[in-house]
Amino acid sequence: MPAYYLEALTVTLGIVLLMAEAFVPAKSKSWVGLIAAAGLGVILILNFTALGPEAKPDAAWAKWQLWNLYQFDGMARFFKAFALICTALVLLMAIDFRKVLARYTDHPGSENGTGEFYALPVFACAGMMWMASARDLASAFVALELVTVTFYILVAYMRRNVGSLEAGVKYLILGALSTGFLVYGIAWIYGTTGTMDLGVIRAMFEDGRGANLQTTPLLFGIALVMIGLGFKVGAVPMQMWIPDVYQGAPTPVTAFLSVGSKAAGFALLIRFLEPLLAEASPVRVQVMTLLGILAAVTLLFGNLAAIPQSNFKRLLAYSSIAHAGFLLLGLAAGGVESVRAVSFYLATYLLMTLGVFFILAQVRIQRDGESVTDFNGLGKTNPRLALAMTVLLASLAGVPLTAGFVGKFLVFSVAVKAGLWFGIIAAFISAAAGFYYYFKVIRSMWWSLPGDASSVVLPTISRVCVGVLTGAVLLFGFWQDPILSLLK
Repeated sequence: MPAYYLEALTVTLGIVLLMAEAFVPAKSKSWVGLIAAAGLGVILILNFTALGPEAKPDAAWAKWQLWNLYQFDGMARFFKAFALICTALVLLMAIDFRKVLARYTDHPGSENGTGEFYALPVFACAGMMWMASARDLASAFVALELVTVTFYILVAYMRRNVGSLEAGVKYLILGALSTGFLVYGIAWIYGTTGTMDLGVIRAMFEDGRGANLQTTPLLFGIALVMIGLGFKVGAVPMQMWIPDVYQGAPTPVTAFLSVGSKAAGFALLIRFLEPLLAEASPVRVQVMTLLGILAAVTLLFGNLAAIPQSNFKRLLAYSSIAHAGFLLLGLAAGGVESVRAVSFYLATYLLMTLGVFFILAQVRIQRDGESVTDFNGLGKTNPRLALAMTVLLASLAGVPLTAGFVGKFLVFSVAVKAGLWFGIIAAFISAAAGFYYYFKVIRSMWWSLPGDASSVVLPTISRVCVGVLTGAVLLFGFWQDPILSLLK
């Protein structure tokens, strides 16, 4: 099956879900989310059987001009799988979160206003998958905007909640600003190189034509694009939207932003940096320096700003910024090993973060709060759930024998090989700060008296997902072969 069928099937699934939700009468809309998750599961299986033009060069479809905009390699397959798994888990989380969605869309006893909520992430998933295969800056921009526009709707979906509307407005304004930087930067790069094809730009550097390019306007364009993409991945100085948007958005959307949108942004960033960090690139040193500075500043800001946070969602928001710093540090090292380290880090980040958000969503529903104090006494009222949360938070902090530790170790390894000592020092300081604020939540669960004596009980879907994600975090702490084999 040609690889571009994957995006076509995903978009078709989203359209079918919208039509079915509109014309099939049902009191509960959870079936829409279940069908969406199942459909994405089928597409995930097809992803591992899809073929690019190199596998079948004689086929008629392999000669289409589409392949000038679209590439399908190991990295594309990995990030498509990442987007599909992340979206399916977010949909399952949204099914158990539908009581809160109903309260702030229609009214608490009706789910009439929640049906479209399960279809929109499917369209965002299609955009993320296209971003993973983009080889042209124009197609990358279109895919990026499909994701961004979908998130504009999702962030402000709880229209009767002031916090959600405020988050939507902030995300819209700053998202439009970042889009302006991105388009302007692409224009400068096109004006300097005469092309938007990233493969052509790399070939230009390798065959000597890049020696005639003016590096100053090229670097200016690169800096503008980095600002635009920095907004998507949550890097300083374009991180100011993250705390307020994460806090105000529905919890499943916050999880989707934190994991899916960030991973798609890094997939596109890797594609963009690939020709610029090649050995023959005339701007290699300047781009690596820029990445190193962004990584260090992002690491320090995210981790230090997370320390005083009392709202758990805002804490996770600053934590997300900090993890973006670790990922940028890995990319600053350059080379294939750095891409593999960043990809592995993102895979472990998916497991840890979505597991935490599954638990947070139910604390939000059953204890009607998202503060760190709302986790007080969870170890006494539901020890198994508190144990799972402890494992997930310890992995986010980078405790050994967890997947999070392996991800950080790989990033540190490539950074040491590249001699990025300033970034490594910032990363050590940041890792120490991370231990403090993550273990602050663990302390609340096990050592603080419960403010609410009622036990937080996970619904079946959330319980299974938390169990699988927690088990995977521990498994990949010992055995990384399944992820590393995909990255080959």
